Amino acid sequence: MYKLLSHNDLDGVGCGIIAKLAFGDQVQVRYNSISGLNREVEYFLENHDSNTFLMITDLSVNEENEKRLEEYYQDKGGVQLLDHHKTALSFNDYDWGKVVVQNQDGTLTSATSLLYEYLLSQELMEPSNVIEEFVELVRQYDTWEWEKNDNQKAKRLNTLFFLMSINDFEEKMVNRLRTSEHFHFDEFELKLLEMEEKNIERYIRRKRRELVQTELGEHYAGVVYAESYHSELGNELGKEYPHLDYIVILNIGGKRMGFRTIHDGVDVSEVAGLFGGGGHEKASGAILTEEAYKQFVAKTFVLEPLKEDAKRNRFNQKDSSFGTLYKDRSDNIFLLYQRSEREWAIEKNHEDMEKAFSSFDEAEIFLKRKYQAWLERDEAFVSYLIHEVNKKKTESSS
Repeated sequence: MYKLLSHNDLDGVGCGIIAKLAFGDQVQVRYNSISGLNREVEYFLENHDSNTFLMITDLSVNEENEKRLEEYYQDKGGVQLLDHHKTALSFNDYDWGKVVVQNQDGTLTSATSLLYEYLLSQELMEPSNVIEEFVELVRQYDTWEWEKNDNQKAKRLNTLFFLMSINDFEEKMVNRLRTSEHFHFDEFELKLLEMEEKNIERYIRRKRRELVQTELGEHYAGVVYAESYHSELGNELGKEYPHLDYIVILNIGGKRMGFRTIHDGVDVSEVAGLFGGGGHEKASGAILTEEAYKQFVAKTFVLEPLKEDAKRNRFNQKDSSFGTLYKDRSDNIFLLYQRSEREWAIEKNHEDMEKAFSSFDEAEIFLKRKYQAWLERDEAFVSYLIHEVNKKKTESSS
């Protein structure tokens, strides 16, 4: 017999699906939150059947259970931990631990891909095209490669996962992977996904107007309250406000927070680690501790949401040869323009600021971080240009 303890997200449940394909009725699968895993491990160690092989995927245990599992292994107990989070790399010190963040070819791993490779290597299951396709979709979604590759199928798989109960999703996927040659969504699922994508779009549009900006150390973060669609919301807000290093998504009811980033140079697992959490470089989470509450709730409660850049402008566009006009809440007007071949400058209320920039993006980031300025509409830009022309005419005639 086998017992699998795994995470309750898509990657963790993907492990359960692969295990059921490999072992059928010979595996008992339990899905856990991060905090719930250690209770499950304790129960297993106190009530285990010596013929049951324990597998832990996509999660790692606390220090006490780490020691107990080593004792269990040394006492000839069967155990294997498979994880892909860099915070778990120390488990590679044990014979029963295997933590791989990325393969030798540089591809990032997921728990589902690691379990599939492990089962193949142990000859506990046969390779299959449809299973490999499913594993790759899970891997790309969990590592955020789907966004870089525009793999909408991987994104849709995660959306479908959240539309169903874990048991229903698991049963449907096991049956599909057993009977299909290639992975696909059926007609009903496609219609369901289309409806849900419209709901997500409306939800993000509403939440975009609630985002506030704050600082934590050297980073600038956007903070928003949301109970749903965290991955989609974090990704879209990150692209809408690229001057922010990461997005913090607060679920007050669940007393949890998620961290998302679109930037390669920012590791949100380190930010989550400051509050006792962890995860991936681009997507992590933590419990809303008292310290986190002070930083992201109490400190930001009085802040006004960021104003969105004007949409559908024809004239006031970013990196324009005429300059680009911005405004802030204090009614300051900023003109960002290219002063020379390699230098960009900002004019504040018709007077040049001392600071110079090496690119348009660098100058805009400065504006949005320091002044929370937004791109003005065409009408304001045209009025500004007319004012400047009239002012120069007056000066030349006097």
